[in-house]
Amino acid sequence: MRSEKHHKGWNEIKTNDSWALFKIMGEFVNGFEKMSKIGPCISVFGSARTKEDAKYYQLAVEISKSIAEAGYGVITGGGPGIMEAGNRGANLAGGTSVGLNIDLPFEQHDNPYIDDDKSLDFDYFFVRKVMFVKYSQGFVVMPGGFGTLDELFEAITLIQTHKIGKFPIILVGSEFWTGLLDWIKNIMLKEGTISPEDLDLIKVVDTPEEVVEIIDSFYKGHTLSPNF
Repeated sequence: MRSEKHHKGWNEIKTNDSWALFKIMGEFVNGFEKMSKIGPCISVFGSARTKEDAKYYQLAVEISKSIAEAGYGVITGGGPGIMEAGNRGANLAGGTSVGLNIDLPFEQHDNPYIDDDKSLDFDYFFVRKVMFVKYSQGFVVMPGGFGTLDELFEAITLIQTHKIGKFPIILVGSEFWTGLLDWIKNIMLKEGTISPEDLDLIKVVDTPEEVVEIIDSFYKGHTLSPNF
């Protein structure tokens, strides 16, 4: 009797999953259609919990402003904290300001600095992540939590495995990132779980000028285009 009950529940889950495919497809189609019209952008990642008066919020504003002034749009996760700072900087410079919002029960809400026609809403993290990777010409990673690390390591993995071409991955805040990089070098590299050249994918900086210099220098020798 118990197995029949479980079997029935499992069938109901499978049916719901089948219908969910249409929603997933809809998010992909809507995202591809809107993002393909936006032009070359840089993604700015970081904590949703960072307050407006924090140094990394202010730095994210200045970095994103410099990115926009250099001719790139700015993509963020659309929420508060560093995401808001990224959109705010692009907005101040009169540049393209894109927000890829995710529906969450806490932390996430739209920030007011996203262009009205460039705000996209997602229910699925994995669809949203595809949009970041496909349409970003570089990642600027400010201090953040698990979501920030997720985006960072996904990008590194895809480049490392040649699923996408190389693009700049820039960690901002040497004080914040040094411990992680030391662990990667002293543990992962020594254990042979990564190769020395994998570390070449990552740059660590502390100023807006360094960010723009790395991006511009990279694209003197590479073509701006979607990543796949």
